[in-house]
Amino acid sequence: MTSSQAQPAAIPGDAATTDPRWLDGVDLRQLAEAMPTPFHAYSASAIQQRIDALQTALAGLDATICFAVKANPNLAILQLMAAAGVGADIVSVGELRRALNAGIPAERIVFSGVGKSADEIAGALNVGIMRFNVESLDELHTLQRLAKTQDVMARAAVRINPDVDAQTHAKISTGKSENKFGVSIDEARRWFAARKQLDHVQLDGLHVHIGSQILSVEPFRLALQRVAAFWRELEQAGHPITSIDVGGGLGVCYRAGVDEPVAAADYVGVIREALAGFGGRLLLEPGRHLVAEAGVLLTRVIRVKPGTERTFLVLDAAMNDLLRPSLYDAWHDIVPLVDAARPMAVYDIVGPVCETGDTFARARELPECVAGELLLIKATGAYGTSMASTYNSRPLAAEVLLQNGRYAVVRRRQHFEEMIAGEQPARNWKTP
Repeated sequence: MTSSQAQPAAIPGDAATTDPRWLDGVDLRQLAEAMPTPFHAYSASAIQQRIDALQTALAGLDATICFAVKANPNLAILQLMAAAGVGADIVSVGELRRALNAGIPAERIVFSGVGKSADEIAGALNVGIMRFNVESLDELHTLQRLAKTQDVMARAAVRINPDVDAQTHAKISTGKSENKFGVSIDEARRWFAARKQLDHVQLDGLHVHIGSQILSVEPFRLALQRVAAFWRELEQAGHPITSIDVGGGLGVCYRAGVDEPVAAADYVGVIREALAGFGGRLLLEPGRHLVAEAGVLLTRVIRVKPGTERTFLVLDAAMNDLLRPSLYDAWHDIVPLVDAARPMAVYDIVGPVCETGDTFARARELPECVAGELLLIKATGAYGTSMASTYNSRPLAAEVLLQNGRYAVVRRRQHFEEMIAGEQPARNWKTP
């Protein structure tokens, strides 16, 4: 496949994008002939467009974008972030190692998450990451102890739980008082009152993240207003705040004509308004917003199975390749890559995994499909491969990066031998 074959402007999010058979100048049907389905494909140009739009909106602010690695941890994706000057928001030592391996410097890495182990904290201290977002008093004391052991000064922010409803799915809401994340403002106030007892932790930041797939600016506005009021209170009490991490959560379009995502400029406008007068650094943690709509899952129809009450379209992709529909009942637009206009039919679109939950869509109306034809599942660039598994001993799917008519395999399809590499017969029996 050469750039001379490329169709122009086939990038998600572009107004000129009309043909789903093309992505970033690459003919997806030809690509599916070159490698077996299912596989994930990502548009590098679309990712760069999202980064550029957010960086443009932030112009004039002391702001650092830290990509939420959990959304898509592929090294090639992280290298795109590094090249664009984007940092990383991590939640495990594995994500830390991925970010560093991709060339993201430690001073642009923020460690979030409610369950950081002592070993993970020690490892992050050892490489000198920018900041820890601390979520419990026990974690704060652990950070103090480990930083003292290493004789380093850790920079820390307290994650505030502002008790704000993000108006999103319950399983991805993180800013209500019933959620496990962060601490109340009352508890955070006590931390700052005792901060001088922390001789190896510089507690000088605030952090808030209320959830994901948020399609309105109002939850952001309310959460940031509460954080701003607390920042001003702390400053007046003699506790300088040098960093405010506003989290992430910007939603994307999963269902055309229904989902209306917030524009980057409007989102940043809310940040500017709520935090007007703040002289420190702002941190942002977008994940889904930067990569979701840049990715697609290519899959083939194995068979059409008529049933008593419904007709099933059985694909070679399954819930182990894309868990969101099964886990969240999430909608993804699904498009057959066919040429001619056809009569419409209604299908339950399912995979081959032995679970009723292995369902991508119910009662979905599509052009009639036959065995062997290609389908495109859209907006899978976030939380597709990062949540994948080998359930039913199915290998992890390949990942392909596309850019201006070219493609590169950035993770090949998993071999069976790799899948079982850590397993062994029970030979060396021991007693504890």
